[in-house]
Amino acid sequence: MAKIHELSETLTNQIAAGEVIERPASVVKELIENSIDAGASRIRIDFTEAGLKQIVVQDNGSGIEADQIDLAFMRHATSKINNERDLFRVATLGFRGEALASIAAVSQVEILTRASGVKGTRAEFSGGQKKLQEDAAAQKGTQIIVNNLFFNTPARLKYLRSPRTEMTKIIDIVNRVALGYSKIAFTLTNNGKVLFRTAGNGNLQQTVANIYGRPVAEKMLPIKMENADFKINGLISRPELTRSTRNFISILLNGRYIRNYQLNAAIMDGYANKMDSRHYPVAVIAIKVDPFLVDVNVHPTKQEVRLSKEKELGRLISQAISEAIMEKQDSLNTFSEISNTDKPTLVDQLQFNLNKNVVDTSRKIPETNALEAKNIEVAEQAPEFVDLNTPRSDKRYHITSTWDKNVRLQAQLTPFGDTKPKTNKQELLSSGDATLSKTMPELKLVGMTNELLVAEHEQDLYLVDQLRLRRKLQYYKILRDINNPQVVKQTLLTPIVLEFGQVDFLKLKDKIAELTKIGIELEEFGDNSYLVRNYPVWLQGDIERSLHQILDQFLDSEMSKSSRIISWIANEEAKKQVTQRIKLSQIEASDLLKQLSTLPDPYYDQDGQRIFVRLTATDINKLFKGKNNV
Repeated sequence: MAKIHELSETLTNQIAAGEVIERPASVVKELIENSIDAGASRIRIDFTEAGLKQIVVQDNGSGIEADQIDLAFMRHATSKINNERDLFRVATLGFRGEALASIAAVSQVEILTRASGVKGTRAEFSGGQKKLQEDAAAQKGTQIIVNNLFFNTPARLKYLRSPRTEMTKIIDIVNRVALGYSKIAFTLTNNGKVLFRTAGNGNLQQTVANIYGRPVAEKMLPIKMENADFKINGLISRPELTRSTRNFISILLNGRYIRNYQLNAAIMDGYANKMDSRHYPVAVIAIKVDPFLVDVNVHPTKQEVRLSKEKELGRLISQAISEAIMEKQDSLNTFSEISNTDKPTLVDQLQFNLNKNVVDTSRKIPETNALEAKNIEVAEQAPEFVDLNTPRSDKRYHITSTWDKNVRLQAQLTPFGDTKPKTNKQELLSSGDATLSKTMPELKLVGMTNELLVAEHEQDLYLVDQLRLRRKLQYYKILRDINNPQVVKQTLLTPIVLEFGQVDFLKLKDKIAELTKIGIELEEFGDNSYLVRNYPVWLQGDIERSLHQILDQFLDSEMSKSSRIISWIANEEAKKQVTQRIKLSQIEASDLLKQLSTLPDPYYDQDGQRIFVRLTATDINKLFKGKNNV
């Protein structure tokens, strides 16, 4: 057996760094938390090459005195706790004294800092070793520059994701912290380009607008409630504003972003049945609690905590959300009726479709001189918020540039002709589905009820749910339309502007090619916005809401395969387009039964529910036989 020996300080620092510093976003999180604990009111974050090359965090906090620099970069040295009792009343974001030591152990760090009333200090560390310290001119506060992250632990690099993914993780963590501290002005830049900034005026709704976009912020409701132990306030989305994942739920406990399944469930309970299944709200819930009731010393990143009276807190959150929705419901309905009066009606859209002369697509772009062209270019590059209530004044911008193409495509539609798809059915079937479709006999209609089609084959009786059957048929029709290379599109009378947070905007950039294949074309339109000029004809109902739901699926990391997303889209659209049972004629019912035998999987719908029940002669005889019958 090898002899036991004490590890070197460098090695122990690198081991500790492995627990605290997982990726560039971890560095950003730790440095921001230090800035907040130092009392900063302005924090600026800049990063290069997804944070691996350089991360800069600058604040106007209290700064560090020259004789405290060595202690600041020493493990388990901190100004935030003094004894064991303090460990159970942690009121700051950091307390272990590991962050700077862990960061310096796996990177090259430069710190420039000045406390009030003293000279500034500059110091450099590399691989956990101090290289120099000197007096330097500096503003009050601290600037930390982290260069070449993981330069001495290259094995860590292979566990990182793509640069785009690492960048979105940095943006996400800054977003969470900014939501918890709306009184602090945050600025986040990448290679000098501003990704987002907050005003720091304490207006949480404005902070939400800067992060998730104005349309989201306008549909948020304030919540506020307290009891003897907890004080809750924040913003929740209206029931109609949903997302496909829980990623838009931020729970902030004493300013610290945490993950807690029980509290997430409490948020969903507050909405009760007002939200569709597998949909989640946008929520920012700030919880103030006595630090004695919270144990934050259970996880290296402090995102998981132990919380006393967790059930009571969950009930308080549910009650606050439920009451906020009930109080605002009447006023929201009234506001919706007023705000929708100027929206285009179906008649307006129909007139637009039938009248090609509504706009002149042959007009030429007016010539501009060099000065005008330069002014236009500067104006379009300016990071200006898009006001949806004000028409775009740029005459060079044509919302009807694809009009002629869409007119030709729509002219090919034959509403009363042969609408059978040209797509080979076998392209959509797996070998298992093909086997199932061959075993289904063609049924003969013998009767109907309000809900069921009654059919027979040889000696067997079949009870068919007409609603599930019609939805299944519609599902495959939509699936064929989506997979059709020549997707027919409908031009919108008024183009739709979709706004996103910076993280989702960047993620969608990588999905544009996949979206175009299914007929959804996105054009970049200002900061964090996309413009939609047309939509595929298989999409019906509230187009803007449907587009958001579809894009949410592409943003959902849990549903990464396009084939699964397309199946989900077809199923959801089929449910929206076939909503209830209808009265059928004998001919229509017989035609449905014929189509049933051609389905790839005629036995179950896409949700796993039976489409029909088969009763053999033996089954029927058993139903009529009592215990005393022979």
